[in-house]
Amino acid sequence: MGRREETAAELRAAGKFMMDTGLAWGNAGNISARLDDSSFLITATGTFLGELGEGDFAECVLDGREAPAAAGLKPSKEVPMHQAVYDLRPDVGAVLHASPFYSTLFACADIPLPSGLFVETMYYLERVERVRYAHPGSLDLGEAVREKAKQANVLLLEHHGVLVYDTSIKEARMALQTLEMACRMVIESGSAGVRLQELPDPVRQDFLERSEEHTSELQSLRHL
Repeated sequence: MGRREETAAELRAAGKFMMDTGLAWGNAGNISARLDDSSFLITATGTFLGELGEGDFAECVLDGREAPAAAGLKPSKEVPMHQAVYDLRPDVGAVLHASPFYSTLFACADIPLPSGLFVETMYYLERVERVRYAHPGSLDLGEAVREKAKQANVLLLEHHGVLVYDTSIKEARMALQTLEMACRMVIESGSAGVRLQELPDPVRQDFLERSEEHTSELQSLRHL
């Protein structure tokens, strides 16, 4: 199995997971993964994330054009968003765009999203930014994402949904699930009159520093 086939298989699994766990609905959302330094694979327009087939992907180069191998396939109209992230963040291996219920509530409201609630929020939601509204699929939205892509790994797209990206499809998927869980906790605790408490800043900073050290150690071991 070649690189493209492996990536498509991982994206199909991610799409099904997102649909099965309520992170995606209808035909909303699009997902992609980097193939190499100059191209990425993205879901084709009109596809259903829960039932992606082998022919439901289009290959694009980083200038947004379809690669020759994608002849006959029309990539998602949201290519500008994905392209902006891959262009500015060589560390990113996958981009997930969806409109999960609770996360989208945050994207449609002026509510601060706490990152110090529990371990996973400290790890995955350390860097969250809001992106001004621009019409879906527009170059303007792509530029709005480009403005914030370096500052965060999670973007709340105002009145639209969310964009989550990370080093791999697996990591991006876990970040998306963590985001939705945190948003749900904040909203439901507020309705129930439960006051959430965040961990103090020094504790969060110590956790992040230790996490970075652990990651560096693992990367060193991989190169032995």
